Amino acid sequence: MQSLFIGFTSLTWQSVVMMIIGGVLIALAIVKEFEPMLLLPIGFGTILVNLPLSAVWAYEGDPGFLQLLFNSGIQTELFPLLIFIAVGAMCDFGPMFKNPVMMFFGAAAQFGIFATILIVIFLGNTLGGIFPSMADFRDLRVASSIGIIGAADGPTSIFVAARFAKDYLGPISVAAYSYMSLVPLIQPPVIRLLTTKKERSIHMVSHDTDIPKSLKICFPIVVTIVAGVVAPASVPLIGSLMFGNLLRECGVLERLSQSAQNELASLVTMLLGITIGSSMRAEHFLTPATIMILVLGLVAFIFDTAGGVLFAKLLNLFRKEKINPMIGAAGISAFPMSARVIQKMATEEDPHCFVIMHSVSANVSGQIGSVIAGGIVLALVPVLVGII
Repeated sequence: MQSLFIGFTSLTWQSVVMMIIGGVLIALAIVKEFEPMLLLPIGFGTILVNLPLSAVWAYEGDPGFLQLLFNSGIQTELFPLLIFIAVGAMCDFGPMFKNPVMMFFGAAAQFGIFATILIVIFLGNTLGGIFPSMADFRDLRVASSIGIIGAADGPTSIFVAARFAKDYLGPISVAAYSYMSLVPLIQPPVIRLLTTKKERSIHMVSHDTDIPKSLKICFPIVVTIVAGVVAPASVPLIGSLMFGNLLRECGVLERLSQSAQNELASLVTMLLGITIGSSMRAEHFLTPATIMILVLGLVAFIFDTAGGVLFAKLLNLFRKEKINPMIGAAGISAFPMSARVIQKMATEEDPHCFVIMHSVSANVSGQIGSVIAGGIVLALVPVLVGII
């Protein structure tokens, strides 16, 4: 009789809270259509793993199917790298070549990563004694893993966290992908706070420069080689992204390129989402450290958006042809969501203001910038930890 009601007796308020959170994520995916390919699998995975006994994670000493997916896809860093191949195949760097100045926004919009790292270390030193679970924040490796959420790049966040902060891989992954999905909610208020209506209505001229096919083919090869020499630790990230882009641009592998953009992207995103959701177990998630990681991830995201906008405003002080500062916010890695948000905001201010090509240029630059930032973190943090 006891085994008949074991599901009810094993249910805790913490698991109920987490299932409600999972339901909210599913509702956002279906009702609001906030990146449903990400939020719906994450939400359902959260519900699955918080059901009584968590049989999908482990049962009677044997790993469940979600734990198998987590061990083989997340801890081995396989899923993030496969996603990067798909993203690379989707990226058209042509707009960036036509507007080379936009590459600077891909760098400026990574400001939040490094600002948040300092904040995390400060909080670890000040609050670590009060909340023991936050004592790890003093570790530069953990702080870097949390700061990288600001890149708005889920695969990079998972890759860095898997190397430096495996204990916090779940909340870091959830924060990174959740904030990527919530770009339409997070970025507009920050942009409006930092810009005027006149600035948001600035028109920009599109350049119709022809891009040689040889440049598009050589670019991913050269970037990979340079990254491999300058920051070898970044090669798995950069190499996967650039390999996917080479499939797109080579012109002789159209079927593989389409497969990477469609079947590979859809399958891995689905598995990645439900596996990330499975990391949201109540006993590990409802802690002060986890809640603080979610807050700090939002802070990093806001700082990245603000950094790009303020950098554009700084450039306008010296440029005769003004840049619409909203474009700076597209320097984050949330491709192509951020570019769409910027164009929507520009149209709301002025129906004849079209900045989509410039926003896409900054957005693809941000994709590269976030991967380079992740590579820099992977390369420098072990050295700095050794020195400290």
